Amino acid sequence: MNAVNRRDLGLFVLRVGTGAVLAAHGAQKLLGWFGGGGLEGTSKAMEAMGFRPGRQSAVAAGLGEAGGGVLLMLGLATPAAGAAAAGAMAGAVAVHAPAGFFNQSGGYEYPAFLGFTAAAIGVTGAGRYSLDHATRHRFDQPWTLAVAFLGSALAAAAVVGKRAKDQLAEAAGADGDVVGEGA
Repeated sequence: MNAVNRRDLGLFVLRVGTGAVLAAHGAQKLLGWFGGGGLEGTSKAMEAMGFRPGRQSAVAAGLGEAGGGVLLMLGLATPAAGAAAAGAMAGAVAVHAPAGFFNQSGGYEYPAFLGFTAAAIGVTGAGRYSLDHATRHRFDQPWTLAVAFLGSALAAAAVVGKRAKDQLAEAAGADGDVVGEGA
């Protein structure tokens, strides 16, 4: 087996494995598969974590994971797939960040790894054993890479920024209540 075939086979294995994990996580959120909470349970969890509105946040996270994961597995629109998955994982990193880095303590190690892997696949491309290759890269153009990653970064920043703003407003409101009650 020559070096080109090994590279393409390696990309295929990495793409399918990473995509399957992401798709399964998204299916937990959207459909309740694999022991997940489904849309209702995920919506409530998102609200409890400060992501409002919870349902839209749950749908966005689930679609980013499931949709990005399926597209990565297929090797179709790979830059957009990698960006969508990386954006969803950026949100997951923000959720897990207060617990530190390591997964064993609930930290962001695992979603960060999935996000970086999805982003790397999006940048590198799907390789020969992919629908992108079979379609002559119709959905895998250089401009899609830039647009997909920019859009994903902006969306992740907006969601995380809104959550932080809402948390600050709640904290200020709680402080105001305490001060107002004591006066």
